[in-house]
Amino acid sequence: MKRLHFIAVGGITMHSLAIAMHRLGYYVTGSDDAIYDPSKRNLEAAGLYPDNIGWFPEKINEEIEVIILGMHAKNDNPELLKAEELGLKIQSYPEFIAELSKEKSRVVVAGSHGKTTITSMILHVLQYNNIQTDFMLGAPLKKTNETLCISDENDFIILEGDEYLSSPIDLRSKFLWYRPEIALISGIAWDHVNVFPTFETYIQQFESFIYSIQAGGVLIYNQEDKVLNKLVEENSHSIKKIPYQTPEHFIENGITYLKTIEGNLPLLIFGMHNLLNLAGAQWVSQLMGVDTSDFYEAMPSFSGASKRLEQLVKGHTSILFKDFAHAPSKVKATAEALKKQFLNHKI
Repeated sequence: MKRLHFIAVGGITMHSLAIAMHRLGYYVTGSDDAIYDPSKRNLEAAGLYPDNIGWFPEKINEEIEVIILGMHAKNDNPELLKAEELGLKIQSYPEFIAELSKEKSRVVVAGSHGKTTITSMILHVLQYNNIQTDFMLGAPLKKTNETLCISDENDFIILEGDEYLSSPIDLRSKFLWYRPEIALISGIAWDHVNVFPTFETYIQQFESFIYSIQAGGVLIYNQEDKVLNKLVEENSHSIKKIPYQTPEHFIENGITYLKTIEGNLPLLIFGMHNLLNLAGAQWVSQLMGVDTSDFYEAMPSFSGASKRLEQLVKGHTSILFKDFAHAPSKVKATAEALKKQFLNHKI
């Protein structure tokens, strides 16, 4: 039985990957100096919660085949130093997932904003149409509360492609590991300034990502983003490039309707950013085998990604939303969406 050890197992993606590997029959252990819910609860349910919190180099031995290193750990982590001393195989989680999925067709959704929502939209449409796929995304799916699914039988895997660093000892962007056949970039707005000190270095990550797409593959991109549009137009990689724009729509009585050849479709989501997300998701879904009619049938029941402009309570006169937006461009998009959607409400 293949043995895996997770350093910093308490992370959202790290603990999900640990549980997925455990379900596939791997012998899994892990360590962390702090683990909070929902990771704590999920690890306990899977029987993978560490006996003691902290770092224990004595856990590291030559029977472990792969050490999976999380971003939360430091490069002087005692367990990491022991693994390096023993010459063990050490991988970041994107490198591990890339190796695990090398026989699958990879779809990667990247961009400074909208990654989780677009990936969630695509998964909603696929599940609605009974198409099974592996996936990894940054927030739990509402129906299953899962952030990751790895199987032996599925042909596709769809991955949320993050431009942040892979691990403390692997400073390349996570999405550069995946080498997709199908990729989407939602837009570029300077993020992660702690590791990309200039806008130019940030843009370079996306340029490298475009070149990482398999030759003959497809890039779907938001044509309305001027920085991204210029980057794609100037790129010489031998791939097919498909632009998307905001689809035709209108708002009536607080509901956004999508104009389609099959009629006006009422949506549960709203905002220009989400309409752009929908347009991108439609292209990816089509390339994964969902025709236009089936996409339109699925979308009216999509209520959004978890914690992304999520409606918590609706009363007679008031509505309460919860949103996760950790960059100024995202806060601006959310605020503008609410103002346009609810003209008669005080925001």
